[in-house]
Amino acid sequence: MFDVSARLDRAHAELEVIEAQLDSLAEQADEAKVRAVVAETPLAQQVWTEAQRHADQMAHTRDAALRAIADLERTQDELFGALLV
Repeated sequence: MFDVSARLDRAHAELEVIEAQLDSLAEQADEAKVRAVVAETPLAQQVWTEAQRHADQMAHTRDAALRAIADLERTQDELFGALLV
């Protein structure tokens, strides 16, 4: 049970880092989008597309981390339930 609790703590800490990175990447993608609209050049469009791709990948990473946390919380609840029986 302590292993699950430690893994859950690590997963929450990792999620914080992922969310900070996602915020930064999303901000960069938004800025690149504005530059692409203003510049109207293929290069600016390419930079925006690449920035958005990175933000999307980090969003998928965040979603996976959230699923892992939910699984760990479910496991922890089951272990607590087994202790109470």
